[in-house]
Amino acid sequence: MDTIRSDLALRTKRGLHFIIASIVIWTGVLVVWLLPVQNILTRNLLTFFCTAPLMPLAYAIARIIKAEFSPKDNPLNNLGILFSVNQFLYILIAMWAYASAPTNMVMILAMIFGAHLLPFGWLYQSRAYYIMSIIVPLAMLIIGYNLPEERVFILAGIMICLEAIFSVWLGTEVRKQEEAN
Repeated sequence: MDTIRSDLALRTKRGLHFIIASIVIWTGVLVVWLLPVQNILTRNLLTFFCTAPLMPLAYAIARIIKAEFSPKDNPLNNLGILFSVNQFLYILIAMWAYASAPTNMVMILAMIFGAHLLPFGWLYQSRAYYIMSIIVPLAMLIIGYNLPEERVFILAGIMICLEAIFSVWLGTEVRKQEEAN
């Protein structure tokens, strides 16, 4: 099992392409919350739109960093897909927040993103995934819970910083694994 996980981690560069793509996504969210749009529901809708290009962005970044997007011959690849698809079920919570708790929607979206990282810690044998899956949701909850609507952009900015740190950390793990093989 460890050999198959190691193979997947090596060939996909531990999903680094998705984490780099999420920096672009959260930058889009930051821009949305800095726009002079007054209606929070419009901002929340635009925030959802920002998440749409994740897959094509991750695919393009995988090509740039020479990572396999989805190695079909590794039996654990489907498990990684399942871990990702599972996040869509939790997006329903963010959709509820869209209208019922609109000032908390970005916080909830960020918490969902962070929490969904946990099983990838096991899949990629990655300390970065394990730790960030705890730091991101807790940081977003602590910082975002009482954040007024006009300051929601702070959450997006913090997410960009956390994702950048995560990307560097994952990059370090990838380099160590590549050097060991």
